[in-house]
Amino acid sequence: MTNDEILDEIDIRILKELQRDSHQTVKELAAKVNLSPSPTFERQKRLEREGYIERYMAVVNPAKAGNGMMVLCNIRLKQHNQKNNRDFLDAVQTIDEITECYNTSGDFDFQIKVYVRDMNDYQKFILEKLGNIDCIGYLHSVFVIGVIKNTRAVPIKG
Repeated sequence: MTNDEILDEIDIRILKELQRDSHQTVKELAAKVNLSPSPTFERQKRLEREGYIERYMAVVNPAKAGNGMMVLCNIRLKQHNQKNNRDFLDAVQTIDEITECYNTSGDFDFQIKVYVRDMNDYQKFILEKLGNIDCIGYLHSVFVIGVIKNTRAVPIKG
């Protein structure tokens, strides 16, 4: 099967189960997809090789880890050119508080997701980290009051 081919029902069930809980054993996964462990393991490894599964990771509770505030920052660069774009992208990779970065259309060039302890921590982040990225022309902060849905699961099309 190549990436261009359609996933079968068992592949889809394996991907959905692993998104729900990637920590389960092959035996547990096999029981949930109604297949024996050996073919389940082979399918899982194929899905990894073909890039359907990029990695496995633990989902950490931000508040328990000392990050009580999530902020979405919309960013516009001063000028659109390769140097500013590269400078921004390089800087984002080095800042731990930034957990996600998206190149966007519309009024802003990028949106970043930032986790900080509190408002004082965010002010320090803006002044000492984002403020040092010279290519940023404008920043609009949106403070997340509550998370309504965050499954992290990707819809899987067959």
